[in-house]
Order: sequence, then structure tokens, then C-alpha cells
Amino acid sequence: MSEKLWGGRFSESTDKLVEKFNASIDVDKRLYASDIQGSIAHLKMMAHEGIITDAEAQTLVAGLETVKGRIDRNEIEFSDTLEDIHMTVEDALGKVSGTVARKLHTGRSRNDQVALDVRLYLKDETQSIIGMLKDFQKALVTLAADHTRTVLPGYTHLQRAQPVLFAHHMMAYYEMIKRDVQRFEDSLVRVDVMPLGAAALAGTTFPINRQFTCDVLGFGKVSENSMDSVSDRDFIMEFISHASICMIHLSRLSEELILWSSSEFGFITISDAFTTGSSIMPQKKNPDVAELVRGKTGRVVGNLMAILTTMKSLPMAYNKDMQEDKEPLFDTVDTLKICLEVYTRMFPNITVHKETMRSACSRGFLNATDFADYLVNRGLPFREAHAAAGKAVAFAISQDKALEDLTLDEMKTFSDLVDPDIYEFISLDQMIARRISYGGTGYDNVSRAVDQAKEELNLT
Repeated sequence: MSEKLWGGRFSESTDKLVEKFNASIDVDKRLYASDIQGSIAHLKMMAHEGIITDAEAQTLVAGLETVKGRIDRNEIEFSDTLEDIHMTVEDALGKVSGTVARKLHTGRSRNDQVALDVRLYLKDETQSIIGMLKDFQKALVTLAADHTRTVLPGYTHLQRAQPVLFAHHMMAYYEMIKRDVQRFEDSLVRVDVMPLGAAALAGTTFPINRQFTCDVLGFGKVSENSMDSVSDRDFIMEFISHASICMIHLSRLSEELILWSSSEFGFITISDAFTTGSSIMPQKKNPDVAELVRGKTGRVVGNLMAILTTMKSLPMAYNKDMQEDKEPLFDTVDTLKICLEVYTRMFPNITVHKETMRSACSRGFLNATDFADYLVNRGLPFREAHAAAGKAVAFAISQDKALEDLTLDEMKTFSDLVDPDIYEFISLDQMIARRISYGGTGYDNVSRAVDQAKEELNLT
């Protein structure tokens, strides 16, 4: 006869290889605190409803607290024989509290138990990640606030396009991270649902009080359908989806940090504490932190594909396939958190080379659009102005000059509307100052955006 807690129906012991294959304890052991928290709430509910006595509940709650302490101190050995964290905790409780521990599992299944554990875990981790995202926003805004007059080339297609403020560029990432925060906050509503009491799939015959358990655990609501409660992991899919979007934002920022710190750009220097060297080339200083964040984005997106593929063809209700939900979830949480932590610490240690950035704006004809705008302001239709500016650029290239280096007579060959004030109009500072449309890179706009962000983040 099988010695498993579920072994009453079985006449043979489980093959050792199957035990290893079936076990999830190496992965789900990190849920032990959530598992014990859920079990304590379940015991309090059963005592309240008279399913077990108050004395039994008190004994078992005290026993679970003892078990938690032992796991905290690494005094309990995890074994494939006990399969998962639920069985491990129940077995340990039996050794502390005796045979009364066999009442712990009354009115529930591992199916609703694991759904509860993951939701409790993910509630805490989501709130932690939201806090970390806001800390990173503070690092972005602090850097931006120091550079509200620093100009650098803005790019499209990785070609110099128009000048922008460095602060404006940083604030673009602030806005991306703000939306990440909003996504995680919104998803908390769907994580914050209490599934315990759904049992295996059909509910239970015991007179449980699910609302009582919900209140003890601090959930927002009780799940409505017992089959849905145990058979879906869309809240995990949603979390990893949001994490993937967030990592893509970090990856895009990483790419720019890598480019900007190269000799070819020379826009920034990342502190030695956040870079590494080469084992063969003594001169190298590599942006490994940024490269790792960029690389780790792939594993988070891969985790999303893994959970989506796991769930895509599962029939109702619980299936063992769903045991595979935790590795991608845990890895996503760990990866996102360390990336946010290291970037939050790294950003105050970035040196911005203002003059190099400004100098780069003088190459690449970043004032060509403003040349066209000047002609439009003089009455020329935009398409004609665009053509005239393009011809001026082509001529300047042929003469190895910048637009502002052309003589007035040379400029007039492209339009007789050009007057001497063209030189001030297409100057770098004037180009920035004129971009006053809402959300644009104008000096006042960017200063207001930084101030607003400081207010949102309680940065004073």
C-alpha cells in the first residue's frame, strides 16, 4: 500500500523516478509562508463555523507557527517524497501537533490551496515591484532635474533628427515606467481574489464560510466560480505580460546607455562600480549591467510564452500541467526586481557629458526642419519649404559645411525669403526654446514636467 497522504486508493509505492518527476518542492518551497498563512486562516474559519473545535484550531495554529519558524531557520528538510510545499507543511505539522494535524485539510484541496498561495505571494510581490518602480522613477527624475538645460541629439532610425533636452529624454522613460506602475496596480484587482473553498473543482460539502476566510486574509473579494477558481492562471499570465512590457522598456533604455557610453558617442560615463573589465584587453570598460538587463528581457518574454503555451489547451478544471506555472512566475519576479534594483542604484552614478552632447548637435543638420519652418513662417507652403531646406542640406554637404555656416547669399539661392535673422532662428538654443507645444522639449515644458513628476513622487 502507498504511504502517501493521498495513497489510500493505491496498492503500490510510487516509482522513485516518478516521485522526482512529479515533485515540485524544489520550486514551490518559496511559497511556505503564504501556505501557512492560508492554512491559519482556514483553521480560524473552521473553528468559527464549528467544523473543528477552538482548542483544535489553537493547537494547529500554534503548530503551524512553529513549523514556519523551523522553515525560516532551515531546520526542515525538503524531500521529493512529500511532493510539494502543502504536503511538506502538513507532514511537519503532524510531527509538532500530533494526529489532530490530519484535520488541517478538511474542506479544501491542494487545487484551491495552491491557487491561494500563489495569489498571496503575487499580491505581496506586485506591491513590492510597484514600490521599486517608483524608486526607479525617482532616480530618473533626479537625473533629469540636473539636466533641464542639457541638449543632445534626438534620433529617429538611429539617425540624428532634432535636438532635444536630455531631461526630456529621461522623462520619456519616466512616462513609460509610470504606465508600468499603472498596469501592475490595475492587475492587483484581479490578483486580489480569494479562491480557497473552491476545493478540487466543485466546492465542498462542509459548511465553510469563504467570506470569513477572505476577511482574515485581507482579500478584496471571494472568487465566484469554483471551477474557474482552480483552473485558470490568467492573473499570472497578466503579471508576466506586464513584466515583459516593463523589461522591454528597461531594455530600450539599456541599449541607449550602451550606445551613449561607447567611444563613438561619448555622451555618458557609467561609474566603475557598475561596469566591468576585459580578461585580455586592459583598456576595456564594459557596460555589462546594461547588457545584462537587455539580455534578461529575453528570458522574461520567454517566461510569458511558457505560461501562455502551458495554459492554451487545458480542459477544465485543474491539470498537473499547471504545476509549471511557478518557475516562469518566480523567475520573472526575481529578474524584474534585480534589474530595477541595480538600475535604481546605477543611475545616480552616471556622468553626463554636456559639451559632447551639445557638440554632437552641430553635426547632422538637426536644424534642417527649423530652416523649413522659417520659410513657412515667411509664407512658403510647407512642402515647398521642405524641398528648399533639403536642397540647402544637399548643397551644404557638398561644401562640407553645416547649414549655419552657409553665407546669406548661398542660402538665398534656395529661397529669396531668407533674411539675416535665419542664423538666430536655426541656432540650437532657439530651436529648443520654440518647441512649446504641450509635451514638447521646450525648456519651460520640460521644467514643468520634472516639477510635476517630483510632486507625483513626493520628491522635494
